[in-house]
Amino acid sequence: MKKEKYKPTILIDLDGVLNTYKGDYVENYIPPIKEGALDFVAGLYENYKLVLFTTRDSELAKKWLIDNGLDKYFDGVTNQKIPAVLLVDDRCVCFRGDYDELIQDIKNFRTWHND
Repeated sequence: MKKEKYKPTILIDLDGVLNTYKGDYVENYIPPIKEGALDFVAGLYENYKLVLFTTRDSELAKKWLIDNGLDKYFDGVTNQKIPAVLLVDDRCVCFRGDYDELIQDIKNFRTWHND
């Protein structure tokens, strides 16, 4: 029996990362896939276990993955922060060990689509 290669987990946010969401939330509609997202995900899949991280309804998110040909790359959908080596999100600030710097980063934070 062939042993599967260990792949560290990465959580990838849906809105604003994989789709064209720009802050215009509609509960039962997920915007179209963002250009380059398929290649991005396929490239990561080689070396990482990918889990979709979203606050959206999980069944709606799973359907979106299928409709956009991404389902084969993801090992599930969650709205919880599970053990992972990395979180890819358009709404986060990285803590680098300095609280004063972190406060400034929080005060100056803007999403990529609000620049």
